[in-house]
Amino acid sequence: MKTLALDIGDAWTGSALSDALGFFARPYKTVQTEDLKSFLVETLKKEPISTVVVGYPKTMRGTESEQTKKIKLTAHELELEMPNVKWVLWDERLSSKRADTLKRAKTKAEKIDSHSVAAAFILTSYLDFLHTQKAL
Repeated sequence: MKTLALDIGDAWTGSALSDALGFFARPYKTVQTEDLKSFLVETLKKEPISTVVVGYPKTMRGTESEQTKKIKLTAHELELEMPNVKWVLWDERLSSKRADTLKRAKTKAEKIDSHSVAAAFILTSYLDFLHTQKAL
């Protein structure tokens, strides 16, 4: 089964998808946040996804900001509507910043979507954690 990660923003949501074995994360799609629910319904129908990891934007001090509270509420609402998958809030500190840095490093000909790249960073972190736990 695959894992889907989301980097939910006010206007845009980036997504990333793992391979079936859970080793690799790749940027998937970016959608307008207002279309997130329909994107998820469609994606869950066509991909064998067991877990949705939602980037949880804690502050650098580890506290909740207004944005953190909005993401937490959105994730909870989606979980209630789609209970057949496991929902995980995952610390995403610096993932968007890393994606923006990568985006600036690319030439215009190598345009990348920083929203989905940020989701891939979130997913990679989550998958690395799972593999570390299995190794213990």
